[in-house]
Amino acid sequence: MDFLTVFILAIGLSMDSFAVSVGCGLAEQKISFGHAAKISFSLAFFQGFLPLLGWYMGTEIREYVESVDHWIAVILLLFLGGKMIAQSFKPAGQENTSDIYSWKHIITLSIATSIDALVVGFSYALASTTNILSGALIIGAVTFFFAMLGIRIGKDVGDTFGPKVELIGGIILIAIGIRIFIQHTI
Repeated sequence: MDFLTVFILAIGLSMDSFAVSVGCGLAEQKISFGHAAKISFSLAFFQGFLPLLGWYMGTEIREYVESVDHWIAVILLLFLGGKMIAQSFKPAGQENTSDIYSWKHIITLSIATSIDALVVGFSYALASTTNILSGALIIGAVTFFFAMLGIRIGKDVGDTFGPKVELIGGIILIAIGIRIFIQHTI
């Protein structure tokens, strides 16, 4: 694949990560650059690594993963979104905003938003693409950029909406899950 095609593909793949990053910025108004970079790096890593994994796995198991990839993503996103919404209704002082920084939370978000990248790797294998590494690096770099941008936008917008912005972040995650479900069932 040429650079422009991979770049456009990378933008498309990074949109779920961008939306999740906006939710992270909304959920934690005082997010530091280091924490934003940690979240963005994890999203970018999985978005770049899963095409490599998919490429190496090849077509042997493609039909098995492709038929359930959306269900995995939907379940993870609905669970995390529901959890964020539930936490938004806790009385003041009981919010657990540090949860957004836990590796468990970050990696779960990263995997949920990167399942489609695994299938892209399978597609690379089917197309007999040999430059998978450069494609994966481009996908990861674009995702990192959009994730950092999303966190910044969420953080800026969150100041306007007040302390219950975690509710909006949860709704965003659920909306992404519903969108994935609709795309794969219609």
